[in-house]
Amino acid sequence: MSELPSTIAQLNHTAVFATDRQLSAEFLAVILGLKVSAPFGLFLPVDLGNGVTLDYYEMTNEPIQSQHYAFLVPDEQFDGMIARLDAVGVTYYADPSHTEPGRINRLFGGRGAYFDDPDGHNMEIMTRPYARP
Repeated sequence: MSELPSTIAQLNHTAVFATDRQLSAEFLAVILGLKVSAPFGLFLPVDLGNGVTLDYYEMTNEPIQSQHYAFLVPDEQFDGMIARLDAVGVTYYADPSHTEPGRINRLFGGRGAYFDDPDGHNMEIMTRPYARP
């Protein structure tokens, strides 16, 4: 029996369902200050800074089930992301339930906010990772 590699499992990519993959991928890329990559088969990837790719997949025959995606972002880029949300008229919230509009949170010594993408996915930007026991 061969041994498993000593590295840990890492997320490489995940599919994000969208009614319009171009619109949704470009929306997130603009807010986070990223670029949309060339299509890869049925997927339109947005490459994140840690080697993970969000692969937007267009679904037009079923309703999109809302998912949550959280992004650890540099503190010095947070204000720009909030400004871009304001510029495109997207409300951000301090909480995941979207009850505190136009506010940010200050969890774990950082800053964070939640907002919906064009398909209602609950996106989160945060400058500090959650403290775990």
